[in-house]
Amino acid sequence: MSADALAVRAEDAAGDPFVHPALFYRDDSEYLAGTVPFVLDGLTAGEPVAVAVPGERLELVRDGLGDAAAEVKLLDMREAGRNPGRIIPGVLRAFADAQPPGRRVRIIGEPIWAGRSDTEYPACVQHEALINAAFTGRPVTILCPYDLVRLDADVVADAYATHPLVVDAGTGTMTGERVSDAYDPDGIVARYNRPLPLVPDALAYTFDSETLPDARHTVTAEAQRLGLTGVRLSDLALVTAELTTNSVVHGGGSGTVRVWAQDRYVVCEVRDKGRLADPLAGRRPAPQDQRGGRGLLLVNLVADLVRVHSDDEGTTVRCWFAL
Repeated sequence: MSADALAVRAEDAAGDPFVHPALFYRDDSEYLAGTVPFVLDGLTAGEPVAVAVPGERLELVRDGLGDAAAEVKLLDMREAGRNPGRIIPGVLRAFADAQPPGRRVRIIGEPIWAGRSDTEYPACVQHEALINAAFTGRPVTILCPYDLVRLDADVVADAYATHPLVVDAGTGTMTGERVSDAYDPDGIVARYNRPLPLVPDALAYTFDSETLPDARHTVTAEAQRLGLTGVRLSDLALVTAELTTNSVVHGGGSGTVRVWAQDRYVVCEVRDKGRLADPLAGRRPAPQDQRGGRGLLLVNLVADLVRVHSDDEGTTVRCWFAL
């Protein structure tokens, strides 16, 4: 089944112009069989096409496309999507929103690959689930490759839950339906909304509206002591200011900020009593004429990883910055 046939079948079945299939592959040849025709069909149809996959796969696709690669926006997902919370606003929407209104857009996005850590994975799978809400009603097709050989079975099972369609590159046949018992993106978002346990040895500072500058200075000084420098130290200071201000304005007027070293990162988190009800908060590009409301978006754009947990007791936002 061709990529065009896949798109038509999906739209006819659900009445939604947004199409979000998972592509299951086992080796390089299946990867090329599933991605290159998808790109070429889009170019033939006059559709803008982007490919955002890990660098080694990007080179494979580039070589497979030959001269046609010059017509495609190519991005290394290891860099552009290092933080999964950045992918919707900074990669997918950034490309789709730049195209003429009403024109169908094609994107290959591979946010989950072998080597993603257990710490990163919850943010990755939530991202895949949230794509569906972020693009509902838009003429966009986002094809997401999954390596059946190198990824754990649980990851593949989650792919069925986050994608309304799945395609096996080895057979070219459909192995799922537009709406199936496995498709449950809201369930995935809720299941991976996991508590982030306290780190007992972390420096902690409780703040309110009067002590916001002290909170930022305290965190920055500790991060510098832990080895963070230069632009990354400035980024952490900016993130701390945004998150602590959000706590004061939206999270009950106060909160606690913590900072510590973990592996090759400095980690900063802010906890407060607010409830983050919108799972897409921080994942939508902000309109140019919008005043405020960019705090979480900025956090996602500058941090190397962002994890969020929110329930009736409060919200925790935890951010990683590479040393």
